[in-house]
This record gives sequence, C-alpha cells and structure tokens, in this order.
Amino acid sequence: MNDNVKAILDGFHTLTPHIALSDTAAAIEFYKKAFGAVEICRMPEPNGSRIMHAMVRIGDSMMMMADIFPEYGGKGPSELGGSPVVLNIYCDNVDEVVESAAANGAKVNMPPTDMFWGDRYAKLTDPFGHEWSIATHVKDMTEEEMMEGAKKAFAEGCLSEQ
Repeated sequence: MNDNVKAILDGFHTLTPHIALSDTAAAIEFYKKAFGAVEICRMPEPNGSRIMHAMVRIGDSMMMMADIFPEYGGKGPSELGGSPVVLNIYCDNVDEVVESAAANGAKVNMPPTDMFWGDRYAKLTDPFGHEWSIATHVKDMTEEEMMEGAKKAFAEGCLSEQ
C-alpha cells in the first residue's frame, strides 16, 4: 500500500451506498431537487450512451450510482420487482424534505409521523424505484421507553400499513 494515498477518500464514510438506476442522469437531477444533493462527478461510458459511474453528496454523505448494465448482470428495482434496500436520510426537517421529494415525483408511502423511537419519520419511493426513509430526530428516549412504545404500536396495529 502506498503511504501517500488515503485508504478512505476525503468526504467518504466507511460505508457508502452504490445504487443501480434506469436513468442515472435523471436521478441525479431528482436527488438535487428533492434532497439537495450536490453532484460530485459523472463518468459516461466511452460511447456516451450510459453513465458507468457518478457520485452525489447528500448532507455529509456520498452516494455512488450507475446506469444498469444488464450485460454485466446489473439489475435495478424494476428488474427485481422493487427494492429490498431502504436508504435513510436524517435531516433537519423531515416534512420539508418529503414535500420536496413528492413535488419532484416521489411517491410518499408513509407521511411524516412521530414514531415511538423518537424520530419524526416518513417513507417514500423515488421515481426510479428506490426506497427511502426520511427522519428528523425529535426526542431522546431510553431503551425502555422505546420498547414500551413498540409494544403499544404493535398492539394497536399501527405498523401494519407501513
């Protein structure tokens, strides 16, 4: 290993999501408008028809993305019948972020709701089939308070639609 090269690039955390998209260029624009993303880079394949690598920063976190390359086994949410992964954003105002995402084409699956674990929380699907949860932490709670809240929530069946 070269001692002059950083093992983890500046601006990155140990874990970085890397998603496959049907239209990365459109997704970048959606993430900019909906989540305030900043485009870091975009690298088209040599013939220019698809994006083989792109990065955006949302808040203090990076996200990598690329167009789907089926010839190399690539699949996105539409090929899988939905996304098995949820990307979570913590933000200062969940209501504003969800409103912005919805105004730019996201489907709100669960509107912002105060949850038993201390977050105001919402769920949505972006126009490309990726699932997102958006949250603002509003109350510090003990483990016991969260467990009591969970018991009540499950007893009332309020999580069955989420």
